[in-house]
Amino acid sequence: MAKKNAKKGKKSRSEELPAVHGAAPAAVEPRARMKEKEYQALLRPLHGELVAMQDWVKDTGAKIVIVFEGRDTAGKGGTIKAITERVSPRVFRVVALPAPTDAEKSQMYIQRYIKHFPSAGEVVIFDRSWYNRAGVERVMGFCTPEQTERFLEQAPYVEEAMVTSGIHLLKYWLEVSPEEQKRRLTSRIHDPRKTWKLTDMDLKSYTKWVEYTQARDAMIARTSTTWAPWHVVHTDDKKRGRLNTITDLLQRIPYTPAAERDVRLPRRRTTGRTPPMDLTGYRIAEPY
Repeated sequence: MAKKNAKKGKKSRSEELPAVHGAAPAAVEPRARMKEKEYQALLRPLHGELVAMQDWVKDTGAKIVIVFEGRDTAGKGGTIKAITERVSPRVFRVVALPAPTDAEKSQMYIQRYIKHFPSAGEVVIFDRSWYNRAGVERVMGFCTPEQTERFLEQAPYVEEAMVTSGIHLLKYWLEVSPEEQKRRLTSRIHDPRKTWKLTDMDLKSYTKWVEYTQARDAMIARTSTTWAPWHVVHTDDKKRGRLNTITDLLQRIPYTPAAERDVRLPRRRTTGRTPPMDLTGYRIAEPY
């Protein structure tokens, strides 16, 4: 297929992504999927750096917002989990808002998101964000074209105000191929561990690949700015996508690791205690 497209002068789907700040060029040949052992070995030091970044955020009172958008099954949840699994939930806060209530629908569109913005010493990760208006709401007809247009006009100004106020704002679009999306949705249908991930909206959205592509392109073209650029991550290989995303965000946050502390365990007291309670009757069954 690649040779056929080359003869006709056509671009592959991955090459059709708009050129935006931080977007890596599409690979000429797909790489083999990363093995779990290699992935864990590479993830471990990145987790250490995220902890160092966390210490810097707490010490300096920094405010960070990380936005994750992308097609269904692109791996937003897994990427967010990889970021947060070794850090404190008191510093890293994940926001995944449900559909707006009637009261929220009557508010200014950005209003329900603003109240979740970080205070000093916080990192807030949006699992989908205000960009719902430029994506799923536009494609699925949940807002009018006029509302989408107004959002695309206003979003850069809102984000400029965020950055001017001292918030570090990072925006990631996770991109998956149509073939990989089909494979993942099929897996959700047949794997009982994943059926909870499959919604009626996923099935409806699956038929609208072209519409989502058009919405993505318009969103990136209109809202990728010098103060809040979009960064595109290809996630057909979820493990590589997670590693690339974490590496990128660590490079974009100007943290400095805290000085290593010389910590030693104090001596544990072993005398003067009452005999410990017999816990035999409280033990759970241990089939393994």
